[in-house]
Amino acid sequence: MNDQTTQRIEQMLDESPVFLFMKGNPQTPMCGFSSNTVKILKDLIGDNFGSFNVLEDPEIREGIKAYGQWPTIPQLYINKELIGGNDIISEMFNTGELHELLNLKQPDRTPPAITISDEALSHIKEGLKDMGEHQLFLSVDDEFNTRFSLEMPKGYEIIADIGDLKVYMDIGTAKRADGVEISWIDELQGSGLRIKNPNEPPAVKDLSVAELQDWLMSEVKNPQVYDVRSEEKIAEGTVDHAVRLDKTAIESIESMAKDTPLVFVCQVGQSSMSAAEFFRKKGYTKVFNLTGGYNAWNE
Repeated sequence: MNDQTTQRIEQMLDESPVFLFMKGNPQTPMCGFSSNTVKILKDLIGDNFGSFNVLEDPEIREGIKAYGQWPTIPQLYINKELIGGNDIISEMFNTGELHELLNLKQPDRTPPAITISDEALSHIKEGLKDMGEHQLFLSVDDEFNTRFSLEMPKGYEIIADIGDLKVYMDIGTAKRADGVEISWIDELQGSGLRIKNPNEPPAVKDLSVAELQDWLMSEVKNPQVYDVRSEEKIAEGTVDHAVRLDKTAIESIESMAKDTPLVFVCQVGQSSMSAAEFFRKKGYTKVFNLTGGYNAWNE
C-alpha cells in the first residue's frame, strides 16, 4: 500500500470517531454483512457515523485490508482503532462491549413477555425431542421476520420462559418480541404456528384516487407522494406533488419522522406496493399504496 492510500484512509478516520468501511452506503448496503453492521450502528447512534463505499474505489478496497491487516469488509473503526468485522461487531453488540466503547448505557437484558397456546407449545416440544445440546432460538429481525431455530448458545443470549420452554434470543429480538402471542392454526391450506407481534408496524393501506385528491386539497398535513417509475414514464405525467423515488428521495424519507404519511405510486399499483412494504418494514407507521396507480389517477 502506497503512502497516498494510507493518507487517504487516515483522513477519513479523522472525519468521524466512528467510521465504517463497507460495501454500499448506509442507505443502500450492497452485502448482508455490511447491512447488519449498519443496522447495529443505527440502533445505537443513529446516523452519527462516517462511512466509505469500498466498491467505488479499488485502491481503498484493497488498501484498507492492508492498513488494518483485516481481510474482509465491512471494517469498523472507533477512535481510529480497528474493532473488527460483522461477526465481532454482532457479538460485541450483544455482550454490551460495543455500548461501552461508544460510552452508552448497557443494553436492557429483560426477557420479553411472550404468551403461547397449549397446542402450539405441544407441537414445538414434539419437534424438540432430539435436539441434543442445541437450544431453541427465536429471531425477530428489524423487518419483523420471525423464525425459530436450533443452535448452540454463545453465552450472551437473553433467555425467556415460554410455557415450560426456555427460549434463547439476542438483545434485538428481545426488544422486538415483547408481547408476542404464539398459537397453532389448522386450516385448509395447512397447519402451523401463528405469531402475532404487536410491535410490527401497521400494514400498508390502500388509498383511492378520490381519497388522495381530498387529502391533497385538505388543510391537514399533506402526505409525501413518491412515484417509483422511471424518469421517462414520470415525464409523461404523474400524480400531483409526486417526486421520483430515487436515492435522494430515499435519504430524505429516512430523515423523516416514522409517523410521516407516505404514499407510493406506480403505473397500476403493483410495483409501488413493494416500495410501500419496504418502508413499512423500516418502521414507518402511515404507509399507503395508490390503488390503480397513475392509470387510475390519469383517468
